[in-house]
Amino acid sequence: MSQPVLHAPDHDHERCSADALKHAEVLCAQRAQRLTPIRRQVLEVLLESHKPLGAYEIMDRAASSGGRLAPGGGRPAPITVYRALDFLRDNGLVHRIESRNAFVACVNNHATGDLVVFLICEHCGAVGEAPSAAVADQLKTAARAAGFTPKAPVIEIGGVCAHCRDLV
Repeated sequence: MSQPVLHAPDHDHERCSADALKHAEVLCAQRAQRLTPIRRQVLEVLLESHKPLGAYEIMDRAASSGGRLAPGGGRPAPITVYRALDFLRDNGLVHRIESRNAFVACVNNHATGDLVVFLICEHCGAVGEAPSAAVADQLKTAARAAGFTPKAPVIEIGGVCAHCRDLV
């Protein structure tokens, strides 16, 4: 899968979302886990943009799109969304953006424990993942030297994306 570049003019969002959903289906099948309709809808809501969303934003968007998260439509219970997010996060299908207390769909096909470097635009809120193999190697070496085992290796870098920089 290609990595989203913040506001890249050639980014095919429909293909990106379709590829991420297909990857989720394959991954769940390989692990004998279910991508239930609720889990799928939470992932679909997150895939609608590359901006991080909080659980309540996910609930609102799911309800406004006539979603399946609540019986008979309407707004789903928070626990329903949080359980779906836990499953998706545990399987590397979404990432938590700690600084925003929000989640973003993972559109990259990397291992669950891999280091993730997020580039977060402070103007428009778009999020992209940056290649991080070299950074990951250095951090793993430093962690091992300190006798430390990282559990959720994430780096968040705030700044201004090229699109917003060009607008200013």
